[in-house]
Amino acid sequence: MSDKKFNVKYCVLLPIVLIVTIFLLAVPTTFFGIDGLTVVQQRVIALFVFSALMWMFEIIPNWTTSLLVIVFALLTISNKGIGFLCKPEAGQLVDYKALMAAFADPVVMLFMGGFVLAIMAEKYGLDVTMARVLLAPFGTKPKKVLLGFLIVISVFSMFMSNTATAAMMLAFLAPVLAVLPKDDKGRIGLSLAIPVAANLGGIGTPIGTPPNATAVRFLADGGYEINFVTWMEHMIPYVIVMIFLAWILLQFFFPFKSDKVVLEIPESKHKKDWKTTVVWITFLGTILLWMTEQVHHINSNVVALVPLGVLTACGIFTKDDIKEINWSVLWLVAGGFALGTALQGTGLAKVLIGAIPFGSMSVVLVFIVAGFVCYFLSNFISNSATAALLIPILIVVAAGMADPSAANNASFLAAGGARAMIVFIAVCASIAMCFPISTPPNAIAASTGLVETKDMLKVGLIIGVIGFVLGYFWLTAIFPFEI
Repeated sequence: MSDKKFNVKYCVLLPIVLIVTIFLLAVPTTFFGIDGLTVVQQRVIALFVFSALMWMFEIIPNWTTSLLVIVFALLTISNKGIGFLCKPEAGQLVDYKALMAAFADPVVMLFMGGFVLAIMAEKYGLDVTMARVLLAPFGTKPKKVLLGFLIVISVFSMFMSNTATAAMMLAFLAPVLAVLPKDDKGRIGLSLAIPVAANLGGIGTPIGTPPNATAVRFLADGGYEINFVTWMEHMIPYVIVMIFLAWILLQFFFPFKSDKVVLEIPESKHKKDWKTTVVWITFLGTILLWMTEQVHHINSNVVALVPLGVLTACGIFTKDDIKEINWSVLWLVAGGFALGTALQGTGLAKVLIGAIPFGSMSVVLVFIVAGFVCYFLSNFISNSATAALLIPILIVVAAGMADPSAANNASFLAAGGARAMIVFIAVCASIAMCFPISTPPNAIAASTGLVETKDMLKVGLIIGVIGFVLGYFWLTAIFPFEI
């Protein structure tokens, strides 16, 4: 870091963040204009703003901010925090075990399994071989290789966990990055292709991401069913357009300097011995288990620990290999999960959503406000949790608008409007990808060490805006209703 950047971060930005945070902690709860806001929830708001600004400006390493989030939460909003601060009358406290459990969240374990696969793939030459096979149809031109990554990742993420897809593709990305010059901006674009394609691809099927499944389930409960094929018919065109736009966007911001990407397999890493065979079988077996979760019902997070168990038992993954795991990324993700636990455990997320008068709004305004709230929250907490909080409320709102006696919009057609609205919420959850903690695939991209938060924010925000606008017009066109 240059001295100038150091001075700006620590002498200007850090004091501003601290002043804003202290101000939010010091003002009375009535300042926020939210009925029923507790002191504990006020502390979470301050923590939320502090972490968002620190992650955005990268004043200190992002994983350090995540660790501070957990420590601050444990001391000020947990049931085992500072005695005079953490009293029942201050508001609903969070179980300290739930905050500490962020370090061993199932998704963190999935990350660990993904890192183990990537480390072993690189060590035994699987990464180069698999990357060559998957990218062969796209030639050697960097722009086409980028398109290949976007397409392959998006297709995988339609049928398996986005996080599992991103963890798997990390292994394939490494050899491509290795053959590009270190000053080639295209390396950043390739790294960002992982979260962009994983997040967008998941929109394509009802099982692609948890918010989709949540949307389908609540719509079915309300009598507005959408089957698997119908969802794909309507949403895959949207995914295709978004992936194409993302391809153009990544090339624009991160143009390639190189003319060719040629992957060579080092002979020393491709020895045919029993260890290589075990790694191949374990690697492919794990991918197969991830892809067939709907058949065997073993959660993808559980599957991620299978290679760790097998490879350590065989003496292939050793104590020296453990040092190669990107622990800073695991801590970064844990901080994001702890913040989500704080928002939900204190009841703040529900209070914020409940404070929005959806019932008195017009249909268009409900769409825009609900979509924005979902997009905003999903950048900081689990998109699954955001969808689970919003969708039940909006189902009730949709039913009210369908009632001929509804004063605000008697012409709302539930059969079309409810489907459009709820699917739109699922889409908004998936296009939220501004920060390393926004989604696990974003954290995977951050683990490459090539992507700065400002790069992720720039790309994520543009994709978010385009995806939001396109999603609204696309869904209101295929699920028509009168406004």
